[in-house]
Amino acid sequence: MVCLPFSWEVRHSNSKNLPYYFNPATKESRWEPPADTDTEKLKLYMAHHHTPAANADGAGQAEGKIRCSHLLVKHRDSRRPSSWREAEITRSKEEAIEILKGHEDRIQSGEISLGDLAVSESDCSSARKKGDLGFFGPGEMQKEFEDAAFALQPGQVSGITETASGVHLIERMQ
Repeated sequence: MVCLPFSWEVRHSNSKNLPYYFNPATKESRWEPPADTDTEKLKLYMAHHHTPAANADGAGQAEGKIRCSHLLVKHRDSRRPSSWREAEITRSKEEAIEILKGHEDRIQSGEISLGDLAVSESDCSSARKKGDLGFFGPGEMQKEFEDAAFALQPGQVSGITETASGVHLIERMQ
């Protein structure tokens, strides 16, 4: 994006439903635009790409946006190795994947839904909303997450998806 300094990008915080700024090279995130931002261009970009979220029921859903829920298991190498469930996450990525495989098996067997499992097992603050991330469009999520989510049809659950945040199962709702 031309208005932000090199390596910076705008992402969307699902817990606060607000845009934030992230530098994947340094793993730094912040609420305020980084130094050397072209604020006039940023205003135009934000007005076009980060307007208030659509209603949860889908009324007014913006063209090209989808709605997903997810279950996140963080590990010690995650971008932020802490969550509402654990102040300090020390498990390895391999251990996180094994935990998620167990959750995946329960979901695939029909024992429990992803949303019901996310309430108690997801390391994302969206757990309180059954993992519901609301509507999002291209460029609003981490690339790996976005690629997996947009590849799904409504009602489908992804395989294990790795991002800088941890490992996820994603269910496309709409």
